[in-house]
Amino acid sequence: MISMNNLVILPILIPLLAATLLIFMNKNIMLSRGFSVFASLLAIVCNVYLVQTIFTNGIQTLYLGGWKAPFGIALVADQFAALLVLTASVVGLVTVLFSFQTIGKEKERLFYYSGVQFLLAGVSGAFLTGDIFNLFVFFELLLMASYMLIVLGGSKPQLRESLKYIVFNIISSALFIVGVACLYAVTGTLNMADLSVKIAESGQTGLITVISILFLIVFGLKAGIFPLYFWLPGSYHAPPAAISALFGALLTKVGLYAIARVFTLIFIHDTGFTHTLMAWFAALTVIFGVIGSIAYSDVQKIVIYNIVTAVGVILFGIAANTPASLQGAIYYLIHDMVIKGALFMLAGALFVYAGTNHLKKMGGLIQSQPLLGWMFFISALSLAGIPPLSGFVGKLKIVEGGFSAGHMTFSILVLMSSLLVLYSIMRIFILAFWGEDQDMRRRKPSIKGMVYPGVLLVILSLAIGLGTEFIAPYINQAAEMLSTPEKYIQAVLKE
Repeated sequence: MISMNNLVILPILIPLLAATLLIFMNKNIMLSRGFSVFASLLAIVCNVYLVQTIFTNGIQTLYLGGWKAPFGIALVADQFAALLVLTASVVGLVTVLFSFQTIGKEKERLFYYSGVQFLLAGVSGAFLTGDIFNLFVFFELLLMASYMLIVLGGSKPQLRESLKYIVFNIISSALFIVGVACLYAVTGTLNMADLSVKIAESGQTGLITVISILFLIVFGLKAGIFPLYFWLPGSYHAPPAAISALFGALLTKVGLYAIARVFTLIFIHDTGFTHTLMAWFAALTVIFGVIGSIAYSDVQKIVIYNIVTAVGVILFGIAANTPASLQGAIYYLIHDMVIKGALFMLAGALFVYAGTNHLKKMGGLIQSQPLLGWMFFISALSLAGIPPLSGFVGKLKIVEGGFSAGHMTFSILVLMSSLLVLYSIMRIFILAFWGEDQDMRRRKPSIKGMVYPGVLLVILSLAIGLGTEFIAPYINQAAEMLSTPEKYIQAVLKE
């Protein structure tokens, strides 16, 4: 029987060990596939157990090497982190299944499954670390894995966009380490719980506010907030569909998680300024995301700009900083991880079948691909927050929290954005699946195996929406832990 404390490291350890072993299996594709699925299933089982353990027994901590916080390295699993780790592992499993039909054997032999597991280990580590420096370390682990995945295939557009992605992430990482150094110089600690205590005692409000803006820029660049999202459309458009699905579902969410964590635990000394600034960034992110999603006729670009819009919606929930808005932000984070993974998979299947990403060159596909078409339709309703789908509760809570925080205009903007999000995805459904087939002569490939993983995530999105009463206690606990940093501090420092 695994002790409760050791349970915290398993979401990191399982994909890390799996990734290492998969390096030696790269020549045997079937073995690599089977082992990757097994490791992903094992991680999901452990993550479900972790979520339930936290729900029953509260925040779980593990001190590596036996050194207690704040001196040693701490892993901390509260319900917020655990729910995101579980969602990431589910999306990771479905992405692996999707890869069987889409990546191709040549790319699979180039350590593809090892790269996926390393990325999942980095994502889980970023969610679970209790130390700001090790947040940087896990960011670098997931980024190194993403560098390997984004260049897989080596086409010219892919290499061009991957270079942009790598350069901007290197800049972000350099700024991150500068921010960490500044925090350490002021407080003498890197443990997040201890940072919260030391900053409150420091009395250097102005300096800490400047450092907090630096961290907002760092995490904002990784999350894709306005005006720092310019790298995202090309970088997520270039790789194969499976890699785009993994990136779109997970990577920006790690940046949002980091913003939520540090601005509810560490930088809470001047919320009147920092959170108002975040609200403005959130509003502009929503506006420019919506503009991008309705301006393009490229299916993948439409989906990518909807990532930007969702980032703005979630950031607004964090900025409003009320119990209701934080509940909504967590709901919407989980929802968006699932539905964006589904949309990238469906878009990938549509590209293979239609032979193009351009809506003007598609039409009439509902006759031959009704399942694919109706999955896009359900995804559009979910993204727009139509009840009872998964996007509804999260967006409703965010708007409710925004109104109670006094952000009336921003809350109305979030509501209005739902209509334009619905319009942007419904364009895919109407233009690609109705009307006349624009390419009747071309022999179209079978894509059944490609559609089913996306269908799984759409079904999961439906289940999240319909099972709100079951999920609500876990979300409420996560939001409560996030909005009361004293509980986190007490669990880590044992004060």
